[in-house]
Amino acid sequence: MSTIELQLDTERNTQLGPSPVLFFETMHAYQRTAALKTAIELGLFSAIGETSGTIEDLTGRTGCPERGIQALCDFLVIMGFLSKYITESGARYGLTPDSAAFLQKNSPRYIGMAISFMASPFVVDAFKDLTSVIRAGGPLSDDHRVNQELPVWVEFARSMAPLMYPVAEQTAKLLAGHTEQTILDVAAGHGLFGIAVAKANPKANVIALDFASVLAVAKENAERFGVSDRYALLPGDALLIPLGTGLDGVLVPNLLHHWDRQTVVDFLRKVHESLKPGGRVIVVEFAPNDDRVTPPASASFVMNMMANTPGGNAYTVSENIAMLREAGFNAGESHRLPPTPQTAFVGVKK
Repeated sequence: MSTIELQLDTERNTQLGPSPVLFFETMHAYQRTAALKTAIELGLFSAIGETSGTIEDLTGRTGCPERGIQALCDFLVIMGFLSKYITESGARYGLTPDSAAFLQKNSPRYIGMAISFMASPFVVDAFKDLTSVIRAGGPLSDDHRVNQELPVWVEFARSMAPLMYPVAEQTAKLLAGHTEQTILDVAAGHGLFGIAVAKANPKANVIALDFASVLAVAKENAERFGVSDRYALLPGDALLIPLGTGLDGVLVPNLLHHWDRQTVVDFLRKVHESLKPGGRVIVVEFAPNDDRVTPPASASFVMNMMANTPGGNAYTVSENIAMLREAGFNAGESHRLPPTPQTAFVGVKK
């Protein structure tokens, strides 16, 4: 830990009594989002990783003036994305382990492209009048965007794939096997969940279900990972079209949170009918504990659903298991998927 990091850490933990600091920091939290987005757009993390990290180096790499780069870098140090070292020749910035792994463009785990969706007007604008949303108990518009084929879902599929790759790999282990399998990947998006299954089992055949425009992204990824010969496309709305019969497994990643509880149960019954006896459904969700406030990253997802869906929720671990059982599954398994904030639930057809 550098001297500045130690100082900041000490200051955070020595405040005594009531303090307005949390209020102040929260009211300015939008600046943190803007700063991180700006740093990614400027390629700042890559520039620091590939140079000595001096202001002179960074102004040369980004084309930004010293005043702007110094302010941005110092703010990123405060946020925890950079370290700062003071030497006789001046300040030098470095990457934290997280920034080196996830925010350098040459890293195989780079996730910076996710800002295209996570910081898009589609997501952010829903929070501009959150007071009215809370008073209404949901979005102010009757335009239910979740169930529509929109260009933003193509952007979602392209930009969010790196974030989901480690989740998909862990999820695929829950369907591990070397026998012939037919697996349906519902709301496939980027397709990585089904692709991970196909990679793990050379005898698995995957059917990806999503809107036609989104499936184009999944098809590209299946070709890139070398599984396109065992990868079929099923365009349509998961709530409306038949899912087929005799399936060995159904993947339902990051979908159920968009719907109200009754819609979720009805859909899971539809999944149950599509499976052969002994077939499994794997549900992946941001699932908080029953207290609804822990773990913070999973529990916080409720605000996204409140602002963007008419009936969605961050369903708890117990609620996910209960909905699977109500739909007819033998359900009891839940698997946290660290280091991500997600949980996988396994239901088996009786």
